[in-house]
Amino acid sequence: MKSIDYPFSLQGERMDKYAKKNISTEQPPTREEARLSRPDGDQKRPGRAETPPSQGPQEADAAALLSSGFRLPKDCRLRRSSEFQLVYKRGNRLNGEFMTVFLMPNSLGLQRLGITASRKGIGKAFARNRAKRLLREAFRLSKAELAELSKGYDWVFNARHAGPVAGPGHRVECCR
Repeated sequence: MKSIDYPFSLQGERMDKYAKKNISTEQPPTREEARLSRPDGDQKRPGRAETPPSQGPQEADAAALLSSGFRLPKDCRLRRSSEFQLVYKRGNRLNGEFMTVFLMPNSLGLQRLGITASRKGIGKAFARNRAKRLLREAFRLSKAELAELSKGYDWVFNARHAGPVAGPGHRVECCR
């Protein structure tokens, strides 16, 4: 370790002279509006945190959107593995560019949807989730067309690969 050479030793009298000459002992003046001006904090601040009502455009509340019809109802979803397996075994298979569709008539009179996206076919979780969201949205937007069908069907969409990156509008057209 390299030692620092001072012009004189900082011990004894020389240190006192050096300190008096170079180190200030004056305290800085106190600020009038210090952050904590009283021992118990700032009394001007309200007791609880309140945010003023914001003006201008508001962001959409996700809970309100999901409860107001933008969500696929539970009775329109295939949820159990046995329901998927039944559609795989007894349903018709349609192969497309971006997905494979399994379709089977049901006795409920409802159009029910199940979506799968494998790691092998799609990749990472964010891509699988995006593919499932887009397929679900395409199905939801096609509800009016599907309502014209004479009977209900169970649909299983197996996403094959991520597909085009053009956006959801393009994906909806590909799925129809």
